[in-house]
This record gives sequence, C-alpha cells and structure tokens, in this order.
Amino acid sequence: MQSQTTDLGSGHVIGTERILVSEGHRVTLNPQPTNSPNDPLNWSPWRKYWHAFLVLFVVGLTAATSNSAGSASDALLAKGISESTENTGAGVLFAGIGYTTLLLSPLPALYGRRSTYLLCLLSSVAGSIWFAKTTRSADAIWSQLFVGASESCAEATAQLSLSELFFSHQRGMVLGLYILATSVGTFLGPLFAGLITDSNLGWSWIGWFAVIISVATFIVFLFGFEETSFCRRAVLEGIRLSNNNTEAPKMQKVNFRNNNASETGEQVSSFQDEPKSYWQRIAIVTPSSTLIGFGFKQYFSSLIGTFRVFSFPAVLYAGLQWGAQDAWLTFYLTVEEDNYYEAPWNYGDTSVALMNIPTLIGAVIGCFYGGWFSDKFVEWMARRRGGISEAEDRLWLMYPAAIINPVGLIVFGIGSDQGWLFPELWGAYIGLGFIGFGWGCAGDIGMSYLADCYPDMILEGMRKYLDG
Repeated sequence: MQSQTTDLGSGHVIGTERILVSEGHRVTLNPQPTNSPNDPLNWSPWRKYWHAFLVLFVVGLTAATSNSAGSASDALLAKGISESTENTGAGVLFAGIGYTTLLLSPLPALYGRRSTYLLCLLSSVAGSIWFAKTTRSADAIWSQLFVGASESCAEATAQLSLSELFFSHQRGMVLGLYILATSVGTFLGPLFAGLITDSNLGWSWIGWFAVIISVATFIVFLFGFEETSFCRRAVLEGIRLSNNNTEAPKMQKVNFRNNNASETGEQVSSFQDEPKSYWQRIAIVTPSSTLIGFGFKQYFSSLIGTFRVFSFPAVLYAGLQWGAQDAWLTFYLTVEEDNYYEAPWNYGDTSVALMNIPTLIGAVIGCFYGGWFSDKFVEWMARRRGGISEAEDRLWLMYPAAIINPVGLIVFGIGSDQGWLFPELWGAYIGLGFIGFGWGCAGDIGMSYLADCYPDMILEGMRKYLDG
C-alpha cells in the first residue's frame, strides 16, 4: 500500500477512496495516522472511549435540556404563561441553536474544540437558572435562547471531535452513537422532566437539575477533556508552523515504521513530535498553527466563507434529511401537546412524556442500522469493487427508511385520531416507533454520507446540515 491517499486516477471523484488493500482485504486506515504521541488516533482505547463518552454525554445533556421545557406546560399555564408564549420560546430555542452554531463555527478551528464545549456548558447553566426562576412570559421565552445556544456544540463540534478520534471506516458506527445520544436526550429528557413536574419537587427543578448536571459536566470537561485538534498534515509532511507566523524553527526529520498506518510495512517520514504536558492538553484555548495575531480577521473571513458549502449537493441532501426529521419531530410533539392533554385522553405530563419510549426504541434500532450495519455494508460494497468505496454506497440503505418513516407518520396520525385500539398496528405507539427509526437511520446515514464526501470540511458541512 502506497499511502492513505491512494491515487485512484486523474478522474478521482470526491467521496471515492480505497478502504481495503488487496492482500487479505485488510482495512485501510484513513486518515493516515502518524507516530506522534499527540495524535488522537494513537491514543489508547480507554483514552479514546473516555473522550468519546464525554462528547456523547454533552450531546445527550444539551438535547435533553433543549426538549424539557414543554414538560412544564401545565405548571406554566397556572402561572399565567400562555401556550402561544411557550411556542414562541420553542422558536427562540431553535433560533438559538441555529444561529449560535453558525456564529461560533470558526471558534473550534481557530482556538480549539475545548473552548466551544466550555462556552456552551456555561450557556446551559445560565439558561437553566433563568428557566428555573421563570415568573413571567419574557423569562419563558428568553431563557430558551441560552438553552438553545448551549446545544450548538452538539450540532457541529461534537462530530468534529468524534471524527478526530476514529478512522473513516468506523465513521458510521461513531455517528450512529452520536445520533443515539441525541435520541436519548431528545426522547428521555421530556420523560424525566415530566416525572420531576409531577413529583413533590415541582417543575422548577427541571431547570435546577439541568444546572447541577451542567456545572458538574463543565468541571469534568475543564480538567478531564483533552484538546482533540491535531495538525496532521504538518506532521506527515514534516513541516512545523509557528503560532506567531514567524520563521519556523529547524526540524529534525526521522524515518520510522508506522505500525498504525497499515500492516504492509509502509515507511512514513515525519519530524520528532514532543508529547504535550497535561496542562497543554487541557488548555482552554489551543490556537491554530495558522492563527495570525488574535485571529479576528480570520474569524470573520471563515464565517463568511461558511456559506460556500450551501451549494454542495451532499450538504443539501444531508440538510434536507435532517431537516425532515426535525419537521416530523415537531409534528408528533405538536399532536401530543394539542390532543392528549384533553378529552378523551386527559393525559398528564408524565403520560405524554412516556409516549417518547417507543420513539426511542425505534431510534435505537435505526442508529444500529444506519451506524454499525452501514459500515459493514460499505465494506462489503468495497470488496465487490476491489477495495474502492463510494460515498453514495450508504444511500442504498435509505430505501427502507423512505418507506418506514412515512408509514410511521400516517399510522401515528390515524392512530391518534381513531384511538389506541385502531386495528392497524395499534395506532400511535407503533407509528412513533417507525418515526424513531427514521430519525435514527436517516440522520446517521445522511451525516455519514456528508462526512464521506467532504472529510476535510466536517465542521462547515454540519453547520449547513443543522440549518437544513
């Protein structure tokens, strides 16, 4: 094997790569690992899993806090806060997610991933305190701006961090876990919030529990989450750039056998990279090697340049898929809130929250299908064409979702109208499970397809992905 960027010919198409070598059909490691002790791909398994767990935890946490306010609907009505005000708050929340994701998008690239996570966790603390102390309509609306802003790290930076910890042939599985974490937070968050509302603690403890968990998570991230950004190209090319953009120091080139890159005995040339100290690894700000001064000009240039990805077909497709899942989510949540609190159902907050369980079950199955199974499917397709993988291989798995998801919407709608004993598939519960399956696999497959097409533009793609 020559390298991870195997030449596929002058007509190479974006999203096409060699993921298997012919000798024994061994999997090619992409991106190409280095021998640097600072390379996240070289971290020990427990170190990788710990950081992946922290990323997935903050994804689930921010998803839960962003979807829990509705569980206090009855209590807020008793305080004179109308349903229209709550709906406005929900709109402000989604605006906070989208615009904060966009506005903070250059931050992880220029100043490191940690700064984004810490900033978003502080926003979660502020928004949750404000929500817990809600006494008037303005509180119910504007507290959600900060709660929504806190989820922005989960909408782009999290995928970037996960992609830096694992190889491309593991991408479907990793992003499947990401979607699963989102699903757990989205569907179980309202359930726990409903239980809190119906308990002796009262609805305000939805916010206070979020504050406690967010503060604890902030402390863990502050001291236990290392920076995952790594200048791979500089190491592989043996070029070290100085942070102040001055003349680079002389570098010592060494040849070593990269045992991680492949099993074919490939020789890789690189400079000797000194391991970072603990305090360097957990620095709040890790400036990019290309940062000029404080980077203000680069920040705004990067922000403006983000819009160029809007015209990329894979980005538009992935954004459409995720946007559709958000639309279906809004649809069934609205039906639940508008119908099940009233006759003939007369559900309470806990009963409505329990309706998220079949959705979560479907999402778990969908994440397995769109994650681990899609990785195996892509590998199987690559074996059929001599080790070459196409990004579009994953799209074959969208056909079942294209049938199951609409069926779930129809069954849920008719089941809600006709009652639980509606003969076709027990109505709403099965419909919610189908909707959850679509949420899990369509989001995972769309996101993996986007990352396969543009692996070097994950952060920018995810910003459009969210806005889709």
